[in-house]
Amino acid sequence: MSTKSKPDIKDRYVIIMAGGRGERFWPLSREKMPKQLLTLLGKRSFLQSAVDRVLPIVPVKNIFIITNAAQVAEVRKQLPKLPKANVVAEPVGRDTCAAVTLGAALVGARSATGVMAVLPADHVIPEAKKFQQVLSDAFDVAARGQAIVTIGIKPSEPATGYGYIHTGAGLPTPAGARKTKTIFFKAEKFVEKPDFATALDYVNSGQYRWNAGMFVWSFITVTNGLEKHQPEMFAACQRWFKVANDPARLAKVLAKEYPAIKKISIDYALMEKAQNVIVADGAFEWDDLGAWPALARHIKADAEGNCALADFIHVDAARNIIYDARTKNRTPIAVVGLRDSILVQTDDAVLLAHKSQAQKIKDLVKQLAGDARLKKLI
Repeated sequence: MSTKSKPDIKDRYVIIMAGGRGERFWPLSREKMPKQLLTLLGKRSFLQSAVDRVLPIVPVKNIFIITNAAQVAEVRKQLPKLPKANVVAEPVGRDTCAAVTLGAALVGARSATGVMAVLPADHVIPEAKKFQQVLSDAFDVAARGQAIVTIGIKPSEPATGYGYIHTGAGLPTPAGARKTKTIFFKAEKFVEKPDFATALDYVNSGQYRWNAGMFVWSFITVTNGLEKHQPEMFAACQRWFKVANDPARLAKVLAKEYPAIKKISIDYALMEKAQNVIVADGAFEWDDLGAWPALARHIKADAEGNCALADFIHVDAARNIIYDARTKNRTPIAVVGLRDSILVQTDDAVLLAHKSQAQKIKDLVKQLAGDARLKKLI
């Protein structure tokens, strides 16, 4: 591809990873209708919004959703314009490296010169046009050569729930290449979730970006990386590549092989080992709704700091998150003296938790799964 020519969007592909269970958003998020398929904010689900954001820069036929068998029907229902074969189910969850490997096989089977973006299904990105600019620039840079591009978000707070990327100096535009509006940096190192003091140092330094789990690379680049750092994954990619254009055969091969695939994240498997990673400056508003407390960032609070999407009345209650998902027989939720808590009501369950313990909702879901009487609630 000529670096001065207009980028060919026909060779752009997007893999959206949508197989998670969203357990921290129980009781609203369930196995068959997890967080990414829910409409918590606005009128579109997180998955629908993720597809909407990339449609202006990627053909719909080049968008793939990797999910699981329990969610396939709902994914196809929510995205009727996507080709049926573009919704692919993992037989079992094997973390993000396996999903990326599967995505590479799907892309490579359609175009050996394809450039693919791997994106999560559940992010909140209100500034769609700014995101599209960064993603489009990342596609162009990834198409030039052997660079692995990751989109890093400038941290707005010393969050300890995100991974960080230490960025080096800004990279100049190669001679003869199209100048991008997005700034790119060399990735010096990836850092797992730090403690608060370390995260504060990172934010103050200005040299770190949040690792948002958004990656862009050519088919050749990612398979070369897998061959070097994860040879078993590379071998699997070669096998899946041969049947990727035949959905029935692919499903049979995945059912046979996927359970034995190593469970490892793409960060550990490839990103932290590769020397050709660059960081696109994600200069757009971004949020990863990891648990119920994050919802408060997107709901207008009352004078006492309560964020409610419900018929809510209270006396002396403060800083709570109240969410009523009931579809019938909806009644007021009345609260007295409650502080810093999460109250969620659905048609068949109620959750009451302290905001500081929100991450333990995942443990609660495990308990439900082990109780024959309550298993139906997951």
